[in-house]
Amino acid sequence: TLLQTIAGAIMPSEGNAELVLSNQQSAPPEEIYQYISLTAPYLELIEEMSATEFLNFHFSFKPLIAGISIEQVIENVGLATAANKQIRYYSSGMKQRVQLAQAFFSDAPVLLLDEPCSNLDSTGFELYHRLIKEYCSNKIVIVSSNDVNEYSFCEKKLELGFIGF
Repeated sequence: TLLQTIAGAIMPSEGNAELVLSNQQSAPPEEIYQYISLTAPYLELIEEMSATEFLNFHFSFKPLIAGISIEQVIENVGLATAANKQIRYYSSGMKQRVQLAQAFFSDAPVLLLDEPCSNLDSTGFELYHRLIKEYCSNKIVIVSSNDVNEYSFCEKKLELGFIGF
């Protein structure tokens, strides 16, 4: 819920979420999507497309980071041999890699990760940590997870808890 509120996908019941740009001006709510990249297990992929088609489609709306091609993105997340196979035939781990690709390689200063390693094996966890190290040095990264392996690199941690009704 917190990440969806930050991303502008849902409105808070109280208060507000605001993105302040480097020039100290707030980004208008209808433009927040330009500054944020998000991945979460509940986000859907277009399963009739291949990874190549899907990422080309995604990056037609949100710019790809400079100096890298779709082919390099696919290679980077370990899907080169399945690049032209329909996503419907991917394992859950392969689908998660496509989601990581669209999030990490979007040219956006804020990266929101909700349970980013869902369905990933140990090789996938290594990939995740490599992507964090190589592509997030100039990004604000917010991770929502109960698994310390997904946020162990974070310098600041905020633990949220809810009291029952």
